[in-house]
Amino acid sequence: MSSGELRREVEDLALRLVVGDPDGESAMAWVPALEKLRERAQREQAPAVSAAATGLMENLRDNALPEAALQEGIAALQKALDAVMAPASSDRFPAQDPELISDFIVESREHLANIENQVLTLEREPTNSESLNAVFRGFHTIKGLAGFLELWEVQKLSHEVETVLDRARNSQWTINGSGIDVILECADYLRGWLAHLESVLQQRASEPPPRDESLLSRIVLLCSEPDTGAPGLANMAAAVAPAPAPPAALLPIPAPRPPAPEPATALSPAAQNGHRETMAVKVDTAKLDYLVDMAGEMVIAESLVRHDEELAGIKNPLLHRKIAHMTRITAELQKTAMAMRLVPMGPLFRRMARLVRDLSRQFGKQVEMETQGDDIELDRTIVEELADPLMHMVRNALDHGIEFPHEREAAGKPAAARLILKAQHRAGQVVIEITDDGRGLNRTRILERAVLKGLVHATDTLTDNEVYNLIFEPGFTTAAQVTNVSGRGVGMDVVRRHIEKLRGRIEIRSTLGQGASFLLKLPLTLAIIEGLVVSVGVERYIVPLFAVREMFRPTSETIWTVQQRAEMALVRGMLLPVVRLYRVFGVEPAHEDPCRGVLVVAEVDGHQFCLLVDALIGKQEVVIKSLGDTFKNVSGVAGGAILGDGRVGLILDLDRLAKDKNSEPAR
Repeated sequence: MSSGELRREVEDLALRLVVGDPDGESAMAWVPALEKLRERAQREQAPAVSAAATGLMENLRDNALPEAALQEGIAALQKALDAVMAPASSDRFPAQDPELISDFIVESREHLANIENQVLTLEREPTNSESLNAVFRGFHTIKGLAGFLELWEVQKLSHEVETVLDRARNSQWTINGSGIDVILECADYLRGWLAHLESVLQQRASEPPPRDESLLSRIVLLCSEPDTGAPGLANMAAAVAPAPAPPAALLPIPAPRPPAPEPATALSPAAQNGHRETMAVKVDTAKLDYLVDMAGEMVIAESLVRHDEELAGIKNPLLHRKIAHMTRITAELQKTAMAMRLVPMGPLFRRMARLVRDLSRQFGKQVEMETQGDDIELDRTIVEELADPLMHMVRNALDHGIEFPHEREAAGKPAAARLILKAQHRAGQVVIEITDDGRGLNRTRILERAVLKGLVHATDTLTDNEVYNLIFEPGFTTAAQVTNVSGRGVGMDVVRRHIEKLRGRIEIRSTLGQGASFLLKLPLTLAIIEGLVVSVGVERYIVPLFAVREMFRPTSETIWTVQQRAEMALVRGMLLPVVRLYRVFGVEPAHEDPCRGVLVVAEVDGHQFCLLVDALIGKQEVVIKSLGDTFKNVSGVAGGAILGDGRVGLILDLDRLAKDKNSEPAR
């Protein structure tokens, strides 16, 4: 027998003693098990376990064991267990095989995310066999991997939860609210272990999560809890449920059972859909990012070659065909590399489901969460950065926006509120919408608070959108009291900074008493855009193509001046504001006469305006380059790119240009 098996046996016996508390004749049921444990401990050269087992066995033979003595014996057995487990210190395993531990952390986190999602499904549908089997398989896999790596605490907890789930699969117990709570707490405990393992791998100081005896005891109780719910999954047609198992205290230590056979569908996901079987390969994200960067550099290099003036002068059809072939291959490589960065929004949305569940119970509110557009893909970097802002906005919706059930019923609403997380493509962007049917934003209250804080004057005339945007000011809050969730006014300004850092923006739509919607508008990817290259003097600028509506050369009848201050252009019967790009960036134009330049009509958030530039150079896909900390706060610039002729062009932030009141000074 291995030391690992001895550890598991000690743990099993200690847990059953904690739950059983035998007395009278039932106490004798433990003597043979303790005798067997003592013999095994002696063979395994574990004297502490042997001595603890001997002492407890002698007390049990007296057949009149006081509760205090029993607790003392249990404590001695647990202390012996700690001594046995000491050699498997968590500070030792990375030296054995850090790569295996790293793979275990990644895979276990994936399993735990799926477990949490399926458990929330089971909370709504306790008889959903597919979700139950998925949760069982997740814990079963974690248990097997942890045992192989000698992570005994992780293996033990996973084994106990697996036992509970196996009872549900065999119709001996129906999952209930307390069971859901225990399973989720176990998942959280395992996450704590994974965080500890990761810290040790990275050589950071870390302590393993303390053993939670109460949690282990609750799991064991679930293992012996009689089924008082609906018929189980395997015998839904049976009228009589199986007889409940005898109390755990009277059970002998069971022999290990072979795991239940896995459903065939779990073996080959590709076979479920009738598609060609594929293999997934895990790659370090740093290597993936480097590959994407190199693909971008290759596009730049190809563009430099293709636009070289000397090459353009060579009249060789074969050479030009080869260059065209290289261009096609480069474009396909870039397209594939960019697709590798994209991940679906579904996993991020599902992470919010657990948050909604916990907060709704904490606040005493009823909330039904719905997701749409789970398959919409977004750049991996953006999705990672979105987690914190999305979490804060969901918290705000549950704390401030959604009413208590009695308030909703008094207002003629259903007691259960709806919270919708939705992702969709729109005009070359991804729009993420957080909508609730709660109170909505109180315009009057926001204004009163803003005036009190000196953000606006009481005489200012503001639109609804301008008033709503005040909630993003640092320190702004309308909460009457501070809670452990919100109320200090340090959240929404951080959310806005996060979104702006991703070159996105936030819109608010609200109707008092009916709810509110927050729209996060984000670029599809942080790595590449398709742009219109324009010139202003000797400089080159890139206008994101998805926002360009048309381009034309104006006439003298096209340009209008309003009160000798702002310029407007008459475009298809509408007067649109004109932004002279050379004034924004302080460069010398080729000519100031607008009739000799080109007007580019751009649209942002449904509002159109015109950019005056000297000339159009062409359309080009460009790889976005960061301008670094020195220029990161330059208004109207989203980044830079290397153009086909080797020059650097600035990528315009049209949203900022449209809203910056200082971009077009008075004349």
